[in-house]
Amino acid sequence: MGDKREPPRVAGFRERQMKSIIVNGRYQVKRKLGKGGFGLVYDGDDILSNEEVAIKLVRTRDDPRILEHEASIYRALAGGPGIPQVFWYGQQDDYYVLVQELLGPSLEDLFNFCGRRFSLKTVLLIADQAISRIKYIHDKHYLHHDIKPDNFLMGVGRRGNVLYTIDFGLAQEFSGLASEGRSHGRTLRYASINNHNKRKQSWCDDLESLGYVLLYFIRGSLPWQGRKAAIEEEKDDLIKDMKTNTSPSSLCEGFPEEFATYLGYVRSLGFEDRPRYAYLRHLFNRLFVSRGFKHDNVFDWTEKLHGLVVAS
Repeated sequence: MGDKREPPRVAGFRERQMKSIIVNGRYQVKRKLGKGGFGLVYDGDDILSNEEVAIKLVRTRDDPRILEHEASIYRALAGGPGIPQVFWYGQQDDYYVLVQELLGPSLEDLFNFCGRRFSLKTVLLIADQAISRIKYIHDKHYLHHDIKPDNFLMGVGRRGNVLYTIDFGLAQEFSGLASEGRSHGRTLRYASINNHNKRKQSWCDDLESLGYVLLYFIRGSLPWQGRKAAIEEEKDDLIKDMKTNTSPSSLCEGFPEEFATYLGYVRSLGFEDRPRYAYLRHLFNRLFVSRGFKHDNVFDWTEKLHGLVVAS
């Protein structure tokens, strides 16, 4: 397949065109930050408050229901810990637009910044907040369906140590009825075994995906990364078989047993079983204390950034 990127001249024109957009007479589009799960994400300015915001845009000719759905999920979760504040949703010219608070880098960005491995302390700090975020979403009767490093962002300023959950385009309300169903979230690397088997998902599936995220951070990679297949279905089956045939103890070999205990527990849950979130947090907090770590909100990237400032 050829390179589908726009020629620089065309891309530059489009960028200038985007910067001319003022959303709802208040939010000035600025610099492109990247692609979200659906649509493009820009940073922008609130002209009235002079504060920075994030602006997500989806073309009206594309399916607008995804962004509308995501906006409705944010409204349902509003005010919760680690849930970005939404300022406006609506149509502007040829786009559907979601304006929300601007956050910091994703955990994937920070993982790369730190040399693609996190210390045990940082992984445990992440685990505690991430389990809390997932519990809040579940308490509101929603499943995220796409737990991965790119969908966890750190805050900025005084909330720079707060973990946020984003990208609810695939989130669904939990129906409580087990059945066969389409799989949600096609990030195969972190998908639950139920997801691979196209079973309807439950609370345990978000937590299983989080387990793979935590192992990715502490191991540096997962055994099924980089697997090649002629078609997506074959790759799906290959990764599913590796997950199914690899026990938690084998997957977590060489690392604290709490990671295997976590993964074994969430994999053992049935469709209707409500996870014991407090137990999972306690599991990792007990390990945190036993290693003599301090709850000082000093992550690996905090230390590295401080070192760069001192060196300069």
